[in-house]
Amino acid sequence: MRDEVRTFVIDQLQDMNYDVDGIDDDTTLGPSGVDLESLALSDLSVRVEDRYGLRFADDESEKLALMTVGEFTTMVAERVAGATTDNR
Repeated sequence: MRDEVRTFVIDQLQDMNYDVDGIDDDTTLGPSGVDLESLALSDLSVRVEDRYGLRFADDESEKLALMTVGEFTTMVAERVAGATTDNR
């Protein structure tokens, strides 16, 4: 699941016109990494929410900007797995 989420995130960043060459799991989403500004981070969050049926709390946006691509994809994969387990 994590690899699927990572591929989706990278594809979305590319669709949002970000240069994805050289992005790895240690690249931060915010400054000094992908450099997503708050509006772009919201856009990515909505795309992930729509694709995986998740919801991010309003107060999570600052935390997301500090996350690496690896941390973000792991968190999303864990939430998807948790939601699947909860729905059984």
